Amino acid sequence: MRKTKQITAIIEREEKGYVSLCPEFDIASQGDTIEEARSNLVEALELFFETADPSEVQDRLITEVFITRLEISVG
Repeated sequence: MRKTKQITAIIEREEKGYVSLCPEFDIASQGDTIEEARSNLVEALELFFETADPSEVQDRLITEVFITRLEISVG
């Protein structure tokens, strides 16, 4: 039976597409649409978990990820 895990995905627009990043494992992917970038990141993460040694998973894991919005003065 496969386990599921919830992790963070950050997707941002770049010139002609989207880049997706999982900060917990520093794994990224990309796609032409938001959904494609998301799907490609899921695929990259699943492949990582299928092939990585458990010690590599532990070494790469960042356990505290905080995403917030900042208000700053400009101009």
